[in-house]
Amino acid sequence: MTAAPTAVRTAPTSGRHRPVLRTAVVVAVGAGLLAALAPAAVAGPLGLPAAAGCGDAHGRIAVRPATADTPERRTGWQAADAALAGMTDPGYATSALAAVRQDGRLVWRNATGVADLTTGEPADPRGAFRIGSATKTFVATTLLQLVGEHRLDLDDRLECLLPGIVPNSTEITVRQLLDHTSGVADYTQDPAFDHRRPEWLDGGRFTHYTLRDLVDVSRRYPPAFPPGTDWQYSNTNYVLIGMIVEKLTGRPWTEEVTRRIIRPLGLRDTWMPGGSPVIPGPHAHGYDRTDTGPVDVTLLDPTMAGSAGAGISTTADLTTFLGALLGGRLLRPAELAAMQQTTAHGGGRSYGLGLQRVDTPCGTFWGHVGGVPGYVTMVLGSADGRRQFAGNTTVYDIRDQDTADAAWQKVVTTALCGPQTGTAAPAPAPAPAPDLAPDLALPAP
Repeated sequence: MTAAPTAVRTAPTSGRHRPVLRTAVVVAVGAGLLAALAPAAVAGPLGLPAAAGCGDAHGRIAVRPATADTPERRTGWQAADAALAGMTDPGYATSALAAVRQDGRLVWRNATGVADLTTGEPADPRGAFRIGSATKTFVATTLLQLVGEHRLDLDDRLECLLPGIVPNSTEITVRQLLDHTSGVADYTQDPAFDHRRPEWLDGGRFTHYTLRDLVDVSRRYPPAFPPGTDWQYSNTNYVLIGMIVEKLTGRPWTEEVTRRIIRPLGLRDTWMPGGSPVIPGPHAHGYDRTDTGPVDVTLLDPTMAGSAGAGISTTADLTTFLGALLGGRLLRPAELAAMQQTTAHGGGRSYGLGLQRVDTPCGTFWGHVGGVPGYVTMVLGSADGRRQFAGNTTVYDIRDQDTADAAWQKVVTTALCGPQTGTAAPAPAPAPAPDLAPDLALPAP
């Protein structure tokens, strides 16, 4: 394995910027910046995004071995440790973090790789990261709490809440926004959100947007289909959900998510940021791979993602959140059941209302995947709320797509189906792990 680059830039200085990762995704957000917020990549089930320019002079990233987070170490997790190192040792990612919580207790948490290519500082298992579209589960939960309070109904028309906001607003329902059957165009298809462009790296990533700005960008493009007739992932849907939350509560969506979820659950390392470009506390840097070397993309204005994907969290907090949600602590039974009702349309058949379903060798789990440039996240939990997994990886250099896909799938299945205590989940099947739900393929950052 070659040595790590000696210099890391914050923006390209010369040369043509090569597309770092394939961004054509099943959900058809094209080459947009927030293609990472889409739940599926053409690479395949639970797959990592494909790298462009394989075999160039920059080689793979040299990383440090996994470092266990001692307070949460339990016996029998060696296979999960090795699987996590399988993401960074070959250079697919500069860092990888993961954790498993069972019956409210962290039973495994670990990190591998480096937090900073310049200093070589090891990745911290407690580190924070941008969670991308996993933010949607927080926002959907907030909206469904309002449904439970009879502030609105899932079958209410968008026109009654935000008149004239997008084409077909008289036909679109709140439910169709939540499950991506509205047909509303995805604003991330606009070239301004293409993180592969030098203009984005040179300053576009610090552009500030309001939620209305993002919706206005989406209006430049025609609807994908008539409401309720098909399924297509659109980040604009959750920008509109954020606007509905603000309309009904009179507070910013960030404040409402904090008030209803983050603060009551004691998620001390979770933020729904405004326009601050920083990640608070310990965190691994995210990098974009260019012709002239790695570019540090850790700093960016999260309003480009808004209520569709601006969140920041940790593996410990994400597992706590999902355990509380699926365990019935955040929603009434009716709203939680609605959240797990998947659509009948095409690629959305494993997508509910801000939750995605994935079948594993040890049962069915619910959660979400997401990312922004530099960061890719996955969070999954058992339906009974007893076992949760959260992982994040700073994807960098994918030279063999199939092998990288298999490496990530191994992390997820090994951790989810690892050592059991009590009866939180069934024992893993002896057969090799099957292909998991295509909608949970790792998105391209």
